Amino acid sequence: MKDSINTAPDLTTAYPRSPRVSLGGYVVAARSLDKCRAEIAGTLGEYHFDCPLDNLLFDFTGISAEQFREKVSTGVSDEDFGDWLRETSQVKEAREIIQWNNDLRFKRISEMPIELQEFLEGYIAENLPAGRVVYYWFDVYDIEEERI
Repeated sequence: MKDSINTAPDLTTAYPRSPRVSLGGYVVAARSLDKCRAEIAGTLGEYHFDCPLDNLLFDFTGISAEQFREKVSTGVSDEDFGDWLRETSQVKEAREIIQWNNDLRFKRISEMPIELQEFLEGYIAENLPAGRVVYYWFDVYDIEEERI
């Protein structure tokens, strides 16, 4: 292994990484890894692994949640996991990955399917501080988890 094995975060007391954080060249991957490690360790709290956000990564890369979980259960480090993700992904073209990353990083709620817009309409009002402006979808996570 290239670096030390990362332990599972306790998501009952901490937050997973922002979906903006890239791992293996993919946004969302570090957050999905944190949640998967926590699920395996029993410290997932209110978070969910294999959620719609994780599934965007799985659908794009062609990696199933079970394949992802199986690799994580080996105790793989972040760096080795990133290598595995790049090697296993069906997407090899750097431009495709860059475009996918930027689409997600800068996706506005108005660009999402109406079902998600409807969900977020209530979720934002209920879970984010009043007066906080959401410019992009990932802002919802980062505001709620006190990163911005």
